[in-house]
Amino acid sequence: EMLSTGIHTPVGASITGPDLAGIVEVAQAVEAALKTVPGTRSAFAERATRGRYIDIELDRMQAARYGVSVADVQYLVRMAIGGENFTTVIDGRERFPVNLRYPRGYRDSLDALAASRVTTATGTHVPLGEIARLRIVDGPAEIKSENGRLTGYVFVDLDSSDLGAYIAAAQAAVDRAVALPPGYAVEWTGQYTHLQHARARLMWVVPLTLLLVFVLLYLHFRNLGKVALVLGCLPLSLVGGVWMIYALGYQHSVAVAIGFIALAGVAAEFGVVMLLYLDNAIAQFRQSGRLNTREDLHQAIIEGALLRIRPKVMTVLVIVLGLLPILFSEGIGADVMKRIAAPLVGGMVSAALLSLILIPVAYAHWQGKRLPLDG
Repeated sequence: EMLSTGIHTPVGASITGPDLAGIVEVAQAVEAALKTVPGTRSAFAERATRGRYIDIELDRMQAARYGVSVADVQYLVRMAIGGENFTTVIDGRERFPVNLRYPRGYRDSLDALAASRVTTATGTHVPLGEIARLRIVDGPAEIKSENGRLTGYVFVDLDSSDLGAYIAAAQAAVDRAVALPPGYAVEWTGQYTHLQHARARLMWVVPLTLLLVFVLLYLHFRNLGKVALVLGCLPLSLVGGVWMIYALGYQHSVAVAIGFIALAGVAAEFGVVMLLYLDNAIAQFRQSGRLNTREDLHQAIIEGALLRIRPKVMTVLVIVLGLLPILFSEGIGADVMKRIAAPLVGGMVSAALLSLILIPVAYAHWQGKRLPLDG
């Protein structure tokens, strides 16, 4: 999550604006609003201005009276108070920096720092407190920016697996409770960002997949009726996958969508092979002169469908048994793989029954209207 979105939790709100203090104020308001949303386990807004700093403000007029320049004060602060490495001790492969600065007793309080001496060009020593004002101020503990704007985060830990529904409720709660000042904005990040990108991609991937299936089926059959028969029965073959997802308590996700796309491809293959067997059976009946009545047509379709039972059972068993270890795995990445495998495992049953029962019935009805048969 940190590498891909920059936050530590599955969902977060990114507040951008021109001022860190304003960002903190908005972030705390967003935090309070999110705590009222069902499904929120915890919400925490960054306190970006909770850093504590020693501010040394030089009185230039007073410094000029003593002949002290800004560089002299900066040198004292940098070297004596902050410390600076001036050499390195080498011991074999090890390197130890040597740092020089005041002992802790001379820099552990504002009074001690104010008593520090600044050396002028004439050799005079002037206390720092005589020429500067020292105080402890609040400041940013860390400054973050995105797209050139200051940014603060609200981290949200969820007690809900329905990410899309939670984000919708969270957005509504924030819109009601938080009045954004001019120049400030709230954006949702984390896994929600991936979800948005995946939805945008699936909006054209799924229609493109169906189009490719249609083109391949037409190139194979050269008959729009058979293509319509396979595609018309295709949604019914996904019923088993839907029930499996419901039984396991999975929400609709990108991984589940990928599993259904794979299931649709296998179901289309089942329908194509079944139609091939049915066409071959009808052709054999026609060659032998036995295709004269509707009863002959039904008998041909039954014989063609029966030839597919054993191959169909073998195919279903191979796919299901191959996916069961994934479905019951608990290792790294198992959450995603389970949601891909679940639609395939459940859909194999409905896809097999569809190709063995529904497609022959629909095909018999369709062929009964096309062929000149006696009643």
